[in-house]
Amino acid sequence: MGVPMIEAEGLGKNFDGFLAVDDVTLEVHAGEVVALLGPNGAGKTTTVRMLASLLRPTRGRARVAGFDVETSPTQVRQRLGLLTEHHGLYTRMRAAEYLAFFGRAYGLSPAILLRRSQAWMETFGLAQDAARRLGEYSKGMRQKLALVRALLHEPPVLLLDEPTSAMDPASAHQVRQSIHLLRSEQRALLICTHNLMEAEALADRIAIIRAGRLVAVGTVDELKRSFLGEPLMEIRLAHAVDGAAALLPPHAMAVANGPNWLRYRTDTPESVNPQVLLAFAGAGLRVVTLSPVERSLEEVYLKAIGAPAEISP
Repeated sequence: MGVPMIEAEGLGKNFDGFLAVDDVTLEVHAGEVVALLGPNGAGKTTTVRMLASLLRPTRGRARVAGFDVETSPTQVRQRLGLLTEHHGLYTRMRAAEYLAFFGRAYGLSPAILLRRSQAWMETFGLAQDAARRLGEYSKGMRQKLALVRALLHEPPVLLLDEPTSAMDPASAHQVRQSIHLLRSEQRALLICTHNLMEAEALADRIAIIRAGRLVAVGTVDELKRSFLGEPLMEIRLAHAVDGAAALLPPHAMAVANGPNWLRYRTDTPESVNPQVLLAFAGAGLRVVTLSPVERSLEEVYLKAIGAPAEISP
């Protein structure tokens, strides 16, 4: 794992007695993508704004690319690409003018600005719209242009708040593919999203925030084990049979069964599953399938935030 590029230690933000973020501690390393999940009002955007030096933390500290967000805000912003949920585009400007304005603000030379603007506009399918005014852009096009703006100075840290919101499926797929391309050993990405499938597809680790506090951090597999238990397997037979659970080896625990199927938990499926197949074959039972029971990130998320959910055993 690379060096820490985003570091939050006991980060908190109080708005006139309302504790929006409470004791958030999180690291995102170079080469890593972390998805920050949580319900509306949980503190995601406030956390991002503190990391971007847009809000001063009430307590705790944070560093981006090694620079303190309070004492070195200019250095932080130079190394940060930020996509906010409300990106405030200047609708009377043309896209090329808009990017040129921010390119000058980033201190880019005209040649570098032109090359990068054209490359990213092409990547996101906007090259033919560079001369149009932003007021003529759809919501999805504006979102993609804001992402182009965030990438102009090739920052080593990206904070993306709902990067595919308001996009049609094709555009959202395009942006997700670009995020895959942005992954590098020198860059760290923190993505806030409500799209759990997107989070699972893009992120190395998931962080879940509820009422301003992180309640879970880990890989998808780690969180599934933590919140949903050990992997659940299902074996289906060609015919009905009683007493199939008695054939399970010691490290497999039966949890549910039907006329011709059986589910069991095991923390070592790679060694237990072959034993199960041998035992059933030895008993003359014909196995149709043996497969893991799919468990979704949505189930993990609902448990982590305390929402009611119907979860299969």
